[in-house]
Amino acid sequence: MTSGVLNVNKPPGLTSFDVVARVRQATGVRRVGHAGTLDPLASGVLLVCIGQATRIMAYLQDAPKTYLAGIRLGQRTDTFDAEGRVIEELPAPAELELQPYIGNIWQTPPLYSALKREGRPLYDYARKGQEVTIEPRQVHVDSIDLVDWQPPLVSLRIVCGKGTYIRSLANDLGGHLTSLVREAVGDFRVERALAVGQLSAWENELMAIPIALPRLPRLIASPEQAARLRNGLPLECPPGEALALDQAGQAVAIVRDGRPKIVFGAG
Repeated sequence: MTSGVLNVNKPPGLTSFDVVARVRQATGVRRVGHAGTLDPLASGVLLVCIGQATRIMAYLQDAPKTYLAGIRLGQRTDTFDAEGRVIEELPAPAELELQPYIGNIWQTPPLYSALKREGRPLYDYARKGQEVTIEPRQVHVDSIDLVDWQPPLVSLRIVCGKGTYIRSLANDLGGHLTSLVREAVGDFRVERALAVGQLSAWENELMAIPIALPRLPRLIASPEQAARLRNGLPLECPPGEALALDQAGQAVAIVRDGRPKIVFGAG
């Protein structure tokens, strides 16, 4: 049973679903998904989950992300990026105030985004010219570092949590996004990512579930315990969440307070 995670370097111009389709074609596996959308403009780390590894996508999505963002200040667009229509011209700032955007902040997602409202992605409303109210939501930004500053162009390295829109940050700074590279998702870095043109070598790069979840505590299960977990039965073990492994080091289940939360099939 083919199962695991691929760290793919998505190039600009492809959607995240384009990459998923190419992985399906290369592997011959239909059960494939990605852990965190990248816009077509963006490039970098896209974690693609295959087989049973699709069940850990939420864990991968929760990992901190590092972005290198190019922003053109003084111009806001309707999409918050360079692909949109300029809707506002502003004086380019002489200096940048980044501190207000670090920590727990409130952010309004872009209208042109895959975020859903009443079962429909926001971009569907935008393309049909329909008005929709977008509620701000709280996200967490760990850090923003100034990489380059040549007004009106600025380059920022941003470390942030799940749900943060770098396009929204660019818009809040009074500009729009011109480029975006996702340099890392958790421990997965773009320098070690597999190029889309090299997907024929996917078997050499496929990471097993335990490797893809390096920070989750381990619980080594006996054959009897592994059988219990695979049958949905609890174990006596320390409280908290852990990845249960069998004697061969294969993932059996993710347990919380001894109860199986996600169970992986054998093989």
